[in-house]
Amino acid sequence: MAKCSICGKGVVYGHNVSHSNRKTNRCWKPNIRSVKVTINGNTQSMALCSRCLRTMKKG
Repeated sequence: MAKCSICGKGVVYGHNVSHSNRKTNRCWKPNIRSVKVTINGNTQSMALCSRCLRTMKKG
């Protein structure tokens, strides 16, 4: 579902820890955007994280 096509960044699972130290499940989702990218003259639709988008804009 939420996975970057370039770096492979995906969902990470862990715990919410309350003040009383109770632990409940939670997940962190990456900031994924669907973007049209031109590679070797072909336009493709890719799912990229915001970090990869920022890196591609530099180059």
